[in-house]
Amino acid sequence: MSSIKVLKNFLTITRHTSVAAAAREIGLTAAAAGQQIQQLEDEIGAELFDRTKRSLTLNNQGRSLIEPIQEIIARYEALGTNFKSELSGTIVLGALVSTLMGAFGKTLNELKHNYPELEIKLFAGLSSNFLDQVIDGSLDAAIVTESPYALPQHVLWTELYTEPMVLIYPNIKRKNKTADKNVNTDLPFIRFERNTWTGHLVDHAIRANKLKIKDGMELNSVEAIIELVRQGLGYSIIPKLANIAWDSDRQLVIENLPGKMIYRKVGLLERRKHARQNITLAIKQHFLRGSSKT
Repeated sequence: MSSIKVLKNFLTITRHTSVAAAAREIGLTAAAAGQQIQQLEDEIGAELFDRTKRSLTLNNQGRSLIEPIQEIIARYEALGTNFKSELSGTIVLGALVSTLMGAFGKTLNELKHNYPELEIKLFAGLSSNFLDQVIDGSLDAAIVTESPYALPQHVLWTELYTEPMVLIYPNIKRKNKTADKNVNTDLPFIRFERNTWTGHLVDHAIRANKLKIKDGMELNSVEAIIELVRQGLGYSIIPKLANIAWDSDRQLVIENLPGKMIYRKVGLLERRKHARQNITLAIKQHFLRGSSKT
């Protein structure tokens, strides 16, 4: 029967359109990766991929095996964890860069300090991309904003903390420093990318407060938007990140939204069954303890 390594390699191969591309990721030659696929197919008694000379596409039979194989790997990797008093091993996490500048950055430091045998592999990216990577198993979990869409049933999102959405301006003389429904400024609005989850939230904040804006640039980075506003190139609506010294920033003016307060919810996204649930549970408990103190 195929080894756990072969099953893991199968999941890696499913994320690529060619054996060569998958082989580079798992550190095998294309021939060796192809042999592993053939071995698995022979043992199962079915073809799992549709093949052409240039591509490899997972078929319906292959797709039906992804979740059972993920569960097998999770059960195998969980062996022995009940005998360990401390967290150890490796967890592969996705995280928005803005969450590292927010409350989650402090959590990472505390986890590493409390559990020195725990290795955290961190990848930065966007919430929507992380969803696909959590589903296919290339990430154990991800720190993302709340999805504006319904999530698949086998995926779980747990809220960790919230951040108020605020207006930020460059600290220059304006005709009216009090935010109102017309946002009295001649500067263009620097918008978070519309098709991202945070971008949807910004649009909601604009509509809910009936703000009249003049669109300028569009970016998918909160930290880049902050810097452009500091330089006087526009104003924006962003989440008020926890680890930025807003009050001492002389280049920015921060104001609450003029009417309805909108909050960005940040949470942990994971499959309902996976091998690193003891670690994701520790992350969730950290925030639960923090909220109980306030």
